Parts: sequence; C-alpha cells; structure tokens
Amino acid sequence: MSYAATPALVRLPIWRARIVLFAFVGAFAVLLGRSVWLQAVKTGFLQERGEARYSRVLEVPATRGRILDRRGDALAISTPVKSIWAIPEDFRASPAQLRQLGRLLDAEPRELHRKLNGAARDFVYLKRQIPPETAERVAELGIAGVYQQREYRRYYPSGETMAHVVGFTGVDDTGQEGIELAFQGSLAGAPGSRRVIKDRLGHVVEDIESIRAAQDGKDLSLALDGKIQSLAFAALKQAVDTHKAKGGALVAIDARSGEVLALANVPTYNPNNRARMTGAQLRNRVITDLFEPGSTLKPFTVALALDLGKVTPDTVIQTAPGRLTIANYTIHDAHPGGAMSVAQVIQKSSNVGAAKIALSLPREEMRELFRRVGFGAPPQLGFPGEAAGKVREARTWRPIEQATMAYGHGISVSLVQLARAYTALARDGELLPLSLVKTEMPVAGRRVLSAATARAVRAMLEAATQPGGTAPRARIMGWRVAGKTGTARKLEHGGYVAHKYIASFVGFAPVSEPRLVVAVMIDEPSTGQYYGGAVAAPVFAQVMQGALRLLQVPHDAPLTPVELPGEGEEAREST
Repeated sequence: MSYAATPALVRLPIWRARIVLFAFVGAFAVLLGRSVWLQAVKTGFLQERGEARYSRVLEVPATRGRILDRRGDALAISTPVKSIWAIPEDFRASPAQLRQLGRLLDAEPRELHRKLNGAARDFVYLKRQIPPETAERVAELGIAGVYQQREYRRYYPSGETMAHVVGFTGVDDTGQEGIELAFQGSLAGAPGSRRVIKDRLGHVVEDIESIRAAQDGKDLSLALDGKIQSLAFAALKQAVDTHKAKGGALVAIDARSGEVLALANVPTYNPNNRARMTGAQLRNRVITDLFEPGSTLKPFTVALALDLGKVTPDTVIQTAPGRLTIANYTIHDAHPGGAMSVAQVIQKSSNVGAAKIALSLPREEMRELFRRVGFGAPPQLGFPGEAAGKVREARTWRPIEQATMAYGHGISVSLVQLARAYTALARDGELLPLSLVKTEMPVAGRRVLSAATARAVRAMLEAATQPGGTAPRARIMGWRVAGKTGTARKLEHGGYVAHKYIASFVGFAPVSEPRLVVAVMIDEPSTGQYYGGAVAAPVFAQVMQGALRLLQVPHDAPLTPVELPGEGEEAREST
C-alpha cells in the first residue's frame, strides 16, 4: 500500500494581510471623504458638471438699428439669418448626410472635412448667414454635433446709389465703412443671453431663464434726401461715362442748415454683393480725395481783398498781355484780355488778374482766410477717413506761390471742404458746420467775411454763369444761379501732368435767397473737353434744377428756356 505525497500548506505572514486591509480601508475612507466633500460641502462642482451635459447659455443677438434718409425711407435694415456651426468631436454624419449638407451649404464634402479637422477645437462655423429656410433643411438632416444660431444680415435697399455714405457691415454685423462704422456704437445695441436646456442633438427643449435682455440698436435718420441722392448719382454717372472720366464726385448742402442732402461718388459698388470690390470703388472721393481746386478758389482771394479794402468790384486790373512773369515762372490766361474790373476777373476767370490782386495782400491774411473757411482742417462730419487738406504756413510762401495760390494752385482741398467754404458766400459771410445726420434745431454759423463782401462776390459769381462768363451751362430755368468753374492739371509724383485735368464747379441757388450749395468734380475727362464749364457745370445744372423742384423752392427767375452756348462759345477759365 502506497500513499501520494501531499504538498505542504504555505503560511503567509500576518502583516501582509493587515497591509492589504488597511489599504482597502484607506481607499474607502478617501472615497467617502471625497463623496461627503462634493455632496455636502462643494456642491457646485457636480451641479456645474451635470448642467454642462444639458444646460447652455445662448447669446441673444440685438437687432441693429435701421439707417433712414430724411424722408424716413430705409437705407439699411437687418434681416434674420442663421449660421451653422459644429462641435468637431461630436460630429457624426453618414456619407449621404455629408453630401446633402454640402449641397445645402454650397460646400464640397472635403471642404467640410477640412473645417472639422483643421484644428483641435470644440467649435467651428460651417456656414455663416444662410436663409432660415435653408437652416431648417439642415436641421432636418439630424446630423449629430451640428447646431445653428440666429444672426442678422444687413440689407441695403438703395444699393450702389448710397453705398459711400451708408457703408456696410461685416459678417459679424459690425460696421466696416461709412455711417455703419461711424455710428457703430449706437446702431449695434448690446446682445443679451439666456439659459436653456438642450437634448443630445442640440435642440432646445426648455427655456430656463433670461440672464440679460438684448438691447436693440437705435435707428439713425440721416440728413440725406433719397430722391436728391438718386438724381445726383444718375447725373454724375452719366457725366463720367460721357467724358470717359476716371471718376467723379458730387455733394449737395442745404445752405440753411448745413445738412448734406446728397453725396455721390463714381465708381461705386453694391454693398449687398461685395465679391469683386476694389479700392477705387470704395473710395469716398467727396471726403477723402484731395485736389488742387483751381479757379474755384478765386472768389476767396477777391473776397479778402474786398474785406481789407484793397479793391472794390469796379477796381480796374490790367491783365494785358495775358501773362505775368514772376521770377522764372510765367502765369498765363486762357484768353488774354486787357483792363478788367475785379468783377470781370471773376467772370472771365483771369489768372493774371487774380495773381495781381493776391500780391497786394498780406500773405498771413490770405492763409488766415483759408483757415477760417475750413481749408487745412477736417470738416468734422464724424465720417471715417476725413481728409484735412494742406495749406502751408504763410512764412514759407514765395511770391510766385502766393500768386498761384490765388487761383487754387499750391493748396489741396476735398470737395466737401470746398462746398462748405461756399456756404459762407451763400449766407452773407457765415460759415456753417456740416452734418450727415438730420438736424431738428437751427444751427449757428461762424462769421468769416463781412455781409457786404459776401453779397458783392455773390453778384460776381452770378455774372460768371451769364453769357460772357465761364459757366453759362450752369444756368437753369426758373432760378438764378451763381458759381465758379475750376480746371486744374493733376499733380503726380511731385509735378503737373500734361493732358490730365480735374474739372470742377461749385455754385448755389437761388441767388436771391440761396437754398442749396452743390459742388461737382470730374476726374480726368478724356474725350477732349476738360474745362469745368463744359464738363462739371452741366451736372450742377441738372442736379440743382431737379433738387429745387423737389424742395419746392420758389422761383426767382422767369420760366423761360435757357439758351445754352454752342460748342466753344463760352469763356474758358485759365488753368
């Protein structure tokens, strides 16, 4: 009989069992303490983590304020749209769903993949500002991780006609140009927020509370008159096209209030579709572009001489033989004349006559007058990019520079500065502050010339629009007009360029009680005509006549058709 061997039992040391027991007890104690801490003391943490699974704080967008013209017609309004966004790590879509999503968002599936995988982030826009009906079709796809939010997109009913004034907003509904940028603070308002409960697909199932109410933006009423603006834009565009010009600008100012009733630029752009926009289209030439004003500055030289008692309207100035040499520079007249009265110097636009008058004046007084009428300083419209222009210090002027400055060379201004300066001639010597926003209260002007001087110059400017003057094409039926032509060679790279001109005209009507000041500038007309009287004055006449009719301004001249001069019959201002 045999017996199998029985293995011996292994006895473990008792301290090892105790260590394991103590470890379990310690771990349990830690877990118990942590549980008590989170559930009894630090209760907010678990609540926050729980709410993070289903609770969301949504931004409530504010509706941007409307921009209106002075008649109450909408120039900019906000329309509701939706933006589609996604959480990349939660995104789940079948190939068929992805193709359908791409079609709805006008994007290739690989483009959507690129957006979703392009960066380690928990938020990405798939498409901004799509129509609500398209957003509904996206929601019907039921794709996990895809959400949408309500936004607003700006719409501009006037399109290119008002583009340079109103400007536009970006994709985030913030102002980028024009009034939209200048008045961003009041137009934008302030967004609000609310807490909601969402299901796993991102749908709101319960609205819990409003955290902060949205404050909608304020509506803004502009001084612009939509009807006058449309008239001005059409006339300017036609002139630019007819003369094959590089561009053009026009501004119309209410001579009673300083309100800007029209501001037009060509070329322009459509703020509702900016896909192919260029820098030239964006430029607000009325406010940002500087140029030498040419002969449109002569009335201020004469006004200063009258104010200082150096001349009277009947003082005779000898302009023969039609040229004046100072140092090594010779000033020329387009049509050499002989002895002229000061009034005729303006009517015929004599450079020699204006230069001789300027040389009789203290140069400090000339510069001070230019400063008083607003040259060399921004016009304070509150508009982005306002140009100040340039008027050099009088101590640096040489005699030839003082002489040429008398007829607008050696000084740079913007068209709106020039138009504003002419309000002083239209208002018996008072210069008005300008406003792009509709004003309800009367505004006070600042005296820059004596009333007698302003009236005397006004009579000279009316003569300039009569037969024998430089601007008979500025006349209109039923109202007396006054104004001055300007033709200046363009400055490029520090010198004047042959065959490149800026044609301009500034005037006001009716002369008996001026209501409107209109300034026109045509840049580089290239069809042969380039004088302000032939290129810019007809635009002034078309806009002025239409605007006075719209404003129902009483007539101060016979209602008889105006007989225009034939080709080349009117006097031409010197350049």
